[in-house]
Amino acid sequence: MDDLETRELRYFAAVAEELHFGRAAERLGIAQPPLSRAIAQLERRLGVQLLERNRRGVELTEAGRVLLRESRLALDAVAAAARRARRAGDSQLILATKAGASHELLQRLLDSPEAPPVEILLCEVGEQAGLLRDGSADVAIMHRPYDDVAGFDTEDLHVEGQVAILPAAHPLAARDTLTMAEVSDVPDLPIARWPRLDGSYPDGPGPEVRTQSKLAQLVALGRTLLVIPASSRAWQWPEHVAVPVVDAPDVTTVIGWPPNSRSPELAALVRAAVALRTESPVG
Repeated sequence: MDDLETRELRYFAAVAEELHFGRAAERLGIAQPPLSRAIAQLERRLGVQLLERNRRGVELTEAGRVLLRESRLALDAVAAAARRARRAGDSQLILATKAGASHELLQRLLDSPEAPPVEILLCEVGEQAGLLRDGSADVAIMHRPYDDVAGFDTEDLHVEGQVAILPAAHPLAARDTLTMAEVSDVPDLPIARWPRLDGSYPDGPGPEVRTQSKLAQLVALGRTLLVIPASSRAWQWPEHVAVPVVDAPDVTTVIGWPPNSRSPELAALVRAAVALRTESPVG
């Protein structure tokens, strides 16, 4: 069997996601008959039925669900390869990091005479892995266990505790320390819910948050609290107070990059970041 073409994968993914040949054809900017023929030819080449046709549209077979998952991965990889190729002549690295996260460490890294020039790509919670995988970033500052580091090469940079960010007017803001049990059960201040690695949210009464600006506003309004790594409170507002949470799990800051990189600039940046481990703790 000949290798599959990216055009075939794009056609199939459009039909599989729309579950309708007409809508898929419109999305692709082609006529419906050649799209139908292309999918039928793909099924013949693979020797399996990918779609169940009916009067309402189409449904995916088990083989179709597998191919959709693999098609998305393959198309993402092709797009990432194109982005990296277009930027191959540019020696400046793009470093992705959550806005406000590990601010002091990042500043020291940028100030290091051993670090090559980098462009900073600020992102929201959990977005670094996607930016690395699709070629939008070359390297990222991430936090384990909260961020998805699977499949990347990494170096640990810093281990730290966590703090609760509370409205300054709340009684708990006057405490010297707190415990996870105390911050997890505040009737008038439910803890904010961050997305898991798969993008879903845990159950609970607190608001679902993804953007730091939304979260900061909700805390200032007395609607929620959150627990974050101590060094990520650089965005803390005057209306906020940070209180150490003594039994919160430690968080490890890592620098991560796609495996098998041959970039000398990236290697130099990682060396500069690792050198910071031997210096004073990052606050």
